Amino acid sequence: MFRRKGIAGKNKEIGWFSVKNEAGVYMVDLFDGKAADWDSGDMKQKLSKAIGAAIVNQVPLKAGMQVMDFGAGTGLVCSYIAPHVAKIAAVDISPSMLGKLAEKPELQGKVDIICQDILAQPLKDSFDLIISAMAMHHVEDTDKLIHSFANHLRVGGSIALADLDHEDGTFHPADIEGVYHDGFERHILKAKFKNAGFSDVQFKTAITILKDGKAFPVFLLVATKG
Repeated sequence: MFRRKGIAGKNKEIGWFSVKNEAGVYMVDLFDGKAADWDSGDMKQKLSKAIGAAIVNQVPLKAGMQVMDFGAGTGLVCSYIAPHVAKIAAVDISPSMLGKLAEKPELQGKVDIICQDILAQPLKDSFDLIISAMAMHHVEDTDKLIHSFANHLRVGGSIALADLDHEDGTFHPADIEGVYHDGFERHILKAKFKNAGFSDVQFKTAITILKDGKAFPVFLLVATKG
């Protein structure tokens, strides 16, 4: 049983993972109240399946790989990757979402749960592959995040990241908290990854989401740390 430090410095049991930021203080969980029914959404299931399949098809997964899933949430995407690799570090800052992941018996023993802000407090481990699905638009400083990805990868390691193409701001509700970007322009993102030391940056459309009569493409970016 792991423990996390509370706001007043007291310890509180939360399951088999820990919650901390740079100061060791509890982080606000914007997904509290959403996690319980998160996996039941049909769109989320289709999206995760498409992204998982795209990663499997585009990245040469190996049995000995150590993988980070950034923004792992309830484990919808890493469930597709886990059978192909050695271990996955499921990283997120939402205890409630990771709590749902912890309930999945098929991931226990295969996934280490880490509730931590890696921009404020990087992990000590390095990885062969980083995967991420629909998480980058929740991070305000994209450049800092991309450099953090590079720092967490071994030389020759890969990243497979899925997110929205640039959209008109209607994909999410107007009053939603924690969304900093209305998707991303592929050519701008490619330049940012190259600037962080990545090479062979390639894009593939993993799925197009139809919502309220509009089409929202979701890309998969694959790149290698030079």
